[in-house]
Order: sequence, then C-alpha cells, then structure tokens
Amino acid sequence: MKKVSLETLASLCKRRGFIYQGSELYGGMAGTWDYGPLGLALKRNITNLWWETFVENTDNVFGLDSTIIMNQKVWKASGHAETFADPIIEDEVTKKQYRLDHLLSDNGVNPDNLTVEQMQDTIKIKSIKSPDGNKLGKVSNFNLMFTTNVGPAIGSESSTYLRPETAQGTFLNYKNIVDSFYPDLPFGIAQIGRNFRNEISPRDYIFRSREFEIMEFEYFIKPDDWKEQFEALLNMTEDWYFNKLKLSKENVKIKELSEKDRAHYSKRTCDFEYDFSIGFQEIGGIAYRADFDLKNHQKLSGKNMDYIIKGTTDKLVPHVIEPTFGLDRNILAVLAESYKEDEVNGEKRVFLALPKHLAPVKVAVFPLLKNKPEIVEKARKIYEELKKELKFVSWDDSGNIGKRYRKQDEVGTPFCLTVDYDSLDDDTVTIRDRDTTKQQRLSLKETVRLIKSEIKI
Repeated sequence: MKKVSLETLASLCKRRGFIYQGSELYGGMAGTWDYGPLGLALKRNITNLWWETFVENTDNVFGLDSTIIMNQKVWKASGHAETFADPIIEDEVTKKQYRLDHLLSDNGVNPDNLTVEQMQDTIKIKSIKSPDGNKLGKVSNFNLMFTTNVGPAIGSESSTYLRPETAQGTFLNYKNIVDSFYPDLPFGIAQIGRNFRNEISPRDYIFRSREFEIMEFEYFIKPDDWKEQFEALLNMTEDWYFNKLKLSKENVKIKELSEKDRAHYSKRTCDFEYDFSIGFQEIGGIAYRADFDLKNHQKLSGKNMDYIIKGTTDKLVPHVIEPTFGLDRNILAVLAESYKEDEVNGEKRVFLALPKHLAPVKVAVFPLLKNKPEIVEKARKIYEELKKELKFVSWDDSGNIGKRYRKQDEVGTPFCLTVDYDSLDDDTVTIRDRDTTKQQRLSLKETVRLIKSEIKI
C-alpha cells in the first residue's frame, strides 16, 4: 500500500481534533503545533505506557521533572553553547536563509556523509540555486538554542537558553538522586519533557518542530558493563516499537552509526528509523555517552561526581547509556502506521487502525434514533455504565448510523455500540468492529468483557 502523505495525515488530524497549527488565528507560526482533545488523549496514552514500561516496571529507574530554564553554565559544560549549530546558506537576493543539508536533499543530493566544506562545494559544482531561483552566498553556522533573559536586567550575565534537550537536567540531578536514594549500579533517571530548538526550516508536519517533547532516560553503569547493558536496553527499545506501539518490522529499521557519524565520545549509537512517505527518518535512538557529560559538569562546577561502590571505598564516575524517544515523532509513526483506506458498500472508507490500547476513544455509544426518548434514555444509561468501566467512551447521536461509523473510523475508535428497540427488551446491543466492520449482538456484560480483553496490550 502507498505510504500516506504527511499532508493527508495533517488534514485528517485537524478535521478530527488531533493536531492544530500553532497560532492559527494569526496566520500560524512555523514549527509549532497544538494538540487537540483526541491528539492529547493519544499522547497521554503513549506517555503513560512509556512511563509504565521504563519506570514503573523497570527496577532502579527514578522519575524526574527538571526545569526548562537552567543556569547558562550548563550549556557551556555540555558543549551546546559552542557547537549546537547547523550550517545555513543565504539567498543573495531575498536574504532568506536555508539549512544547507535540507537544500541539498531537496536537489537530489544525499548530505549524510558530507562535511560542511563538501556540501558548500557541491552547491557550486552543481550550480544549485535557492528555492526562489537566486544565487546562494556563503555558509555560516546558526546556533539552534532559543535565547532568553532571566530577571529584569538584560546582558550576558542574565542570558540563558530554553533547553534543547532533557538530558542535561538529568545529569544535573544525578548527585541529588544518589544522595537521596543511593541506588545500586546500574540505575536510571527518566523524564518526559518539552524541548526547544530554533529550527532554520521546520517542516514535515510534527516531525521537525521548534517545540517538541522527548521521553528518555539516562542509565548509569559501571564502565566495564557497557556492552551487556547496551544490548539489554536495545532489546527494550525494540520491544517498545514493535510490541507496545505495534509498528511493523518492515517499517522500522535499526541504523548502526559508523564511527565518523557518532559523537566523538560514543563507542556505539543506534538510531531507530520509521519509513514515512518522506523516507526512513529517525524517531528514537540509543547512545553510549560514556562519562562525557558527568566529567564536563564535574570540571566546570567543581563538584565531585564520584559514585562510591557500596561496601567498598572504590570510587568511579559512572558511564551512561541513553535511550531516547521523540514523543511527537513516535505519535506521527503510530498515525502513519494506522492510516488505512478500503471500500465498504462501494464507498471509500478512511480509518485509523490504531492499536486498541492506544486509541483515544475505546468505544462510542449510539442511540439508533435520537428522536425516540426511550431509546436515548437506554443508550444514555449504557453510556454512563461504560464510562465507569472503561473511561474512554464517546457519545454520538448526530447524523445517520453510517455517518457516525465513518466519523468514529477516522478517529480510530475500535468499537461502536448501537442501542435499538431490542435493547429495551433484552439488554443487548449491536457491537461493530472498526477494522473488519463486522457486527454482532451481545449482552452488555459480554460487551464489556470483550472490549476489556481487546484493549489490553
């Protein structure tokens, strides 16, 4: 089946209340997106499942919620203040600026293994023009961090940045966690949080935004154990994508980064990529960061980052393995994986075959006729009972049954219940399956039992 375009997904998500353009009332703002009621419900289902998987059900992993604004010295220690930049190139006529690697990609050149100098040479050799057809100027670096000021004074001492990653907040709290809990090695610190990157040219819907969320944890280990621990965390990450998010193996590939593509301090990094309509793109990864971050913070702060092995006087600065998951990109992968088209009664049908445990709405309740008080009353009673049992239940009495089915199909509701005249006599309902469109007649108890069994992972 042809891959669904990001434009088609964006249209569906706006129409059905998943995701809206940020600041749309004023013409929008590039790279910003607001999650509507159903998008927020889907997001929370994913974050709750992630937290349950990697924190609540994993030994020795501690939760954290660190601040977005930090002391500017944090970003000096991490290297972001000097090196967190992308090469840009300017249209000499319009003065518009473009990210260099994106411009090459748009002109059929793969920039993955090219240095900045090689990319600039390619622009000249191939006589690549700007999107407006003008000559391009020199390449410069653009720091991707958003700058802000703390307090009323404006100046270098008051300036800092909105965090571009959650990891540094975790490293800053490493000593606090050790002092408060003194966990055995290995142990993890996990958090889910917003991050900000002043992308030069945000694009591809929610895939590349200026404000986004990351789910990740730093796993602190003994240096000699890194290979064993890396494999264990790699397996956990695979399980997340294949068994929790239910992404198909044919659409996900694990990319082992070569030495020249890895950070200089990393001995191994793997990216997880999903096959969108724009090709395979990174949605998460796992990196062995060694002791790079803790050692840098130790050096600049003057604070000792040693961990004392329990029952000994042996000290070490733990090494770190970091599994990271782009929340918005994981959501986009789930939506792309779930988008389906088929034909029902000679008409095209669009539906989201969302994994049932992730669906924002688990079941919708319909009265067959909204102008029959006795049917509406019965349906309302069933709706209220199901809300107590299942929580994620929707009420729909607008339009005919066929239109209600189509609307629920597009938001990924796994089951629809229709209450009719027979329901008044025998407490049965017609339950309809989203994926197969098949219907069956069941008692209310049987219906609840079926739905509960189906929405489990």
